[in-house]
Amino acid sequence: MKKLPKLGLALLLLGFAFACKQADYEASEIDAKMEVADTSAIAISSNAAVEPKNSNRKFVRTADIKFKVKDVAKSTYAIENSIAKHGGFVTFTDLKSNINQKSETKISQDSILETIQYTVDNTITFRVPNTQLDTVLKSMVKEINFLDSRLIKADDVSLQLLSNKLAQKRIKNSQERLEKGIDSKGKKLNDITTAEDKALDKATESDATILNNLSLEDQVNFSTVTLYLYQRETTKQEVIANEKSVNEYRPNIGLQIWDSLKTGWFILEGIIAFVMQLWSVFLIAGIGFVLYRKFLKK
Repeated sequence: MKKLPKLGLALLLLGFAFACKQADYEASEIDAKMEVADTSAIAISSNAAVEPKNSNRKFVRTADIKFKVKDVAKSTYAIENSIAKHGGFVTFTDLKSNINQKSETKISQDSILETIQYTVDNTITFRVPNTQLDTVLKSMVKEINFLDSRLIKADDVSLQLLSNKLAQKRIKNSQERLEKGIDSKGKKLNDITTAEDKALDKATESDATILNNLSLEDQVNFSTVTLYLYQRETTKQEVIANEKSVNEYRPNIGLQIWDSLKTGWFILEGIIAFVMQLWSVFLIAGIGFVLYRKFLKK
């Protein structure tokens, strides 16, 4: 009788230990899931995508990201909405289904099971204000099922912008001096023409520098991002009608024999009709034969 309380106590301690172990396992599993989610967020975001505060530097930011999603079409719509919400715009998108394998299985006389294995992917290129780049990238985390790669670049173009401005200033001063020289000292036609050509070259060079600067400033203000989305291979099955081949419409052997007999009779009729058209020839031949027998033979 004394063994029963000891046995119950042992079972109670064993159950308590099992419950604690199960709780620890569930807690560790939740922590692991949270760690994976945090890792995804860190993986797609980057310090290179953040605009430094109180900085005179100018960065051209670009990003190339490839990741797997559950549904390419739904993720595309969600990402496009996020881009528009944060002041960006899509410049290129190529959503398509790629058929990997296609087969047809006859399941009845009039039905075929069509099986298509395909993958869906999309390449998206969009531009977004540089101050919103990191926000837009973080908004995509919930769409990511598996992150393949992430490349973010921030090229400092501060010195290049300054160099273009200085070059533009020098070209402008040189152009003004040429124009003054043409107005005040140019007297010979050849000299004026040469000076005008130089002034035109300077103006063209100045325009090119201005356009280069505007392009750089546009790249600084709006970052360019290229995304490649794909999903797991999908199988689609559909029952379709079995279209009969030409052989299915061939008549049976009895009908073919009857058609052959009729065709033979028609040929015979044609021969008889053709022979009857030669009655005049036979008549002349008969008369000639009779005359030959009656006169020439005597």
